[in-house]
Amino acid sequence: MTKALVKLQSRLQSEKGATAVEYGLFVALIAAVIIGLVVTLGESISDAFTSINSQMP
Repeated sequence: MTKALVKLQSRLQSEKGATAVEYGLFVALIAAVIIGLVVTLGESISDAFTSINSQMP
């Protein structure tokens, strides 16, 4: 019984899963920032390229 409790306790204290979750949250945050920038700046960048394109001979 004691060995089972020790194994359970060691699994609960393991941080391998927590690290994976932290990396996942970090990637999700970066993706949200990129999406926000594209939505916010997308139209103005498109307008800039349209303006440049219309000025070319």
